[in-house]
Amino acid sequence: MPLGDFERYPLLFGPSPVHPLERLSEHLGGARIWAKREDCNSGLAYGGNKTRKLEYLVPDALQQGADTLVSIGGVQSNHTRQVAAVAARLGLKAVLVQESWVDWPDAVNDKVGNILLSRILGADVQLVDARFGIGFKDSWNEALEDVRRRGGFPYAIPAGGSDHRLGGLGFAQWAHEVEAQEHQLGIFFDTIVVCSVTGSTQAGMIAGFAGQDRPRRVIGIDASAKPAQTRAQVEKIARNTAELIGLRRDLKEDEITVLEGWAGDLYGIPVQSTVEAIRLTASLEGVILDPVYEGKSMAGLIDLVRNGDIPNDSNVLYTHLGGQPALNAYSGVFH
Repeated sequence: MPLGDFERYPLLFGPSPVHPLERLSEHLGGARIWAKREDCNSGLAYGGNKTRKLEYLVPDALQQGADTLVSIGGVQSNHTRQVAAVAARLGLKAVLVQESWVDWPDAVNDKVGNILLSRILGADVQLVDARFGIGFKDSWNEALEDVRRRGGFPYAIPAGGSDHRLGGLGFAQWAHEVEAQEHQLGIFFDTIVVCSVTGSTQAGMIAGFAGQDRPRRVIGIDASAKPAQTRAQVEKIARNTAELIGLRRDLKEDEITVLEGWAGDLYGIPVQSTVEAIRLTASLEGVILDPVYEGKSMAGLIDLVRNGDIPNDSNVLYTHLGGQPALNAYSGVFH
């Protein structure tokens, strides 16, 4: 059915702001770069891209009579922090499975940043020793069953809110929001750059833009260090979302682009290009990126502009997903 017919629970201020990164554009000497700021999209615990997705999951949870949102992520998951905030806003409980996805030596990794915020928000935070993976995990299924055993009614939200029937709707709506902002600004963004890990952010964009019939590139920059899995997930969610919102054609292969080369060898570990991208963007624009997602997608954008893969006459929209709280767990990188 049309996207506008899906129930949406308001969690955002409204459209997230778009603004030019003029000094960065001048420094790189190529395409004109703008940023769309999901880190400024909501008043709930610093917002972020997952808050936008949760607008479509919340009505489903409430309709089912759920009293507990149960989700999963790494110790410094932005997603679980946003689930905790939304649960607080709704008067629900939150159970968060925080797996040790990132082998990071910072002594306060499990005490600061996103996980600190989730605890302040009142969530039941459960630390689990398990490696990174975007699939359905045993620890998450056990947490759901535990809520049921205690007489609760859990609502299951997978990692990133992604592999969920409604997971792509938030960013399909984002694509319509971008189109409206383009009309206001008198500009057309021919290239979108976004970080991809669990997949539904980029997938929703692809499905949403596919109905606009304009020549855009939606470039996903892999940060999972498992690019084949990430691309498969993006493709699956994009096709499912396109069908869900009534796109009357199949998505083409060239509409699904996930590029590798900036993730390093492991999810969540910043590499030299990550740190350089964070420092450059901060020093030129006063915009703070994070070392897990935004630093890696910005590193990709910088290289693609410098090597001409993104042409000089392009207008590029960089998607800031809102991962800055995790910086607190990576203080040793910046000294």
